[in-house]
Order: sequence, then structure tokens, then C-alpha cells
Amino acid sequence: MKEIKKEEIQQEVFDLYDDYAHSRIDRKQFIGRLTTFAIGGLTLSSLLGFIMPNYSKIQVKADDSRLDSEYINYESPKGGGTIKALISKRNNLAKKFPGVIVVHENRGLNPHIEDVSRRAALEGFISIAPDALSPLGGYPGSDDEGRVLQKKRDKNEMLEDFIAAYAFLKDHPDCNGKIGVVGFCFGGWISNMMAVKVTDLLAAVPYYGGQPSADVVAQIKTPLLLHFAELDTRVNKGWPAYEARLSELNKDYTAYIYPKVNHGFHNDTTPRYDKEAAELSWRRTISFFKEHLK
Repeated sequence: MKEIKKEEIQQEVFDLYDDYAHSRIDRKQFIGRLTTFAIGGLTLSSLLGFIMPNYSKIQVKADDSRLDSEYINYESPKGGGTIKALISKRNNLAKKFPGVIVVHENRGLNPHIEDVSRRAALEGFISIAPDALSPLGGYPGSDDEGRVLQKKRDKNEMLEDFIAAYAFLKDHPDCNGKIGVVGFCFGGWISNMMAVKVTDLLAAVPYYGGQPSADVVAQIKTPLLLHFAELDTRVNKGWPAYEARLSELNKDYTAYIYPKVNHGFHNDTTPRYDKEAAELSWRRTISFFKEHLK
């Protein structure tokens, strides 16, 4: 099968995948529309193989010897039952760590988000990556099924589950009580809303996340670092009003819009990934956490 290069793919294909990934079209519609781009040397199967996530691309393996990683469970305040979460920290270090909550996209705790959580731990934090699908059985092993499950949960109930993760981490014996949050897409919205809801949250980093309504922005006391993709018109359309409100209220925020990249540019398991923007944004994120979670 011919190897597809990113520059060979029209922007419409990335936009189509974004519509599918965010449930604005179903799989049948996605495949039908994707077929129209299978021309020349491109086949439908090669396009699908190119555009869908590839979870063999993991930077920090689950058994990385530098880390102590384990799954724990904590009570879900709204969803019933418990929430499964991955906790990771550097091993062989007798100290308390600042905490980072890592919030998944709209498909549950998949291998990529677990990887990101372990990356945060390697930087000197104790990280927790909850799975909001836990009340429905947890991440089912595929993003397609995960999206279906996540649509069955109320987003505000899931927000309460992540706020509960904050409380769990704050009381963890290996955490120094200073905690931030980073989230992607749906997790970006969660990060924004945790800044609204959790008054002693010390740092929030939404990646291409939906914005809170103007009437609750005044409640934000948390410093914000916001990452946006220039080509992500869906999320970006809400940013000017949010920024105006943050500025009006003299909130502590810094925002970056990364040029010529798509929504999901930090996710290195999909072709939307942009290495330069992802690595720069992550350096900025880690520096931001180290500054505010001293």
C-alpha cells in the first residue's frame, strides 16, 4: 500500500474527520464522504489507515521503569459507582509531587491520554488521568465505541467526576496539594470549567477547548494557558468573546494560536499531529505548571 504523505491530503479530509470525531456525522456518512477523496493513487482503505488513530505511536510505555503507575478508583459523585484513573509518578524519589490532572477527549481514557499522563509524570508531577466512561464500563478499546458511550453521559456530571479527581489527588499522600489541570478538546472544556468551579486550582491548560459562558468567567481565579489551532474554526469562533471577558475582568491568562495546524495537533497518534506545535505547546505547558505549582 502506498504510504500517504500529510501534504498530499486536502484540508477537507481533516475537516471531515473532525466532523466525524465530534459526532456531527455518523460513520456511514463519514465513509461515504471520504470515498470522494479516494482518487488517483489514493484508495479508501489507505485514506482510512492514514486518518484514523494509530496507538502504536506511544512515547512513554505503560511499563516504563522510571515510573510507578497504577490504576485506582475513586467515588463518582454524580455518575454512580467509581471512576477508574491512571496515577503515575517518578519512582525512587522520596518526596511529595505537585499534581496534574489529565483530561481526555470525547472518547474516554484511551492509550494516547494515558501516554500524555505518563509524560507529565516524567516531568516531576504526580499525574491522574480519569476515565469518565467508568460508570458505563470504561474505555471500550476503540475510539468509535468510546464516542458512542461518552454521548450517553451528561457533560456536567462528568465535570463533577473530574472535580472529584482534584479532591482525590489533593489528599494523596504523594501529592503536595498544589494541583493543575490539562485537557484536550472535551478535556479543554473541562479544564476551563474547573478553573470556574475549583477556587484553589492553581493552573489550567485547555487545549482547543470549548469556552465557559460569559456569566461565569468572573468566578475564575486560576491562571490560564490556552492553546488553539489556527485551522480549528469550530472551537476558535468562541475565543474572541471569551478573551474579551477575561481581559475585561483582568484575569491571568496567556493564549497561543498555532499557525496552519488543525484541532488535535498535539495528538501524535493521528495525522492532525504537528510535531513543532505539539512540542512547543507541551514545553510551554510544563513550564507553566512548574511556575504555578512550585
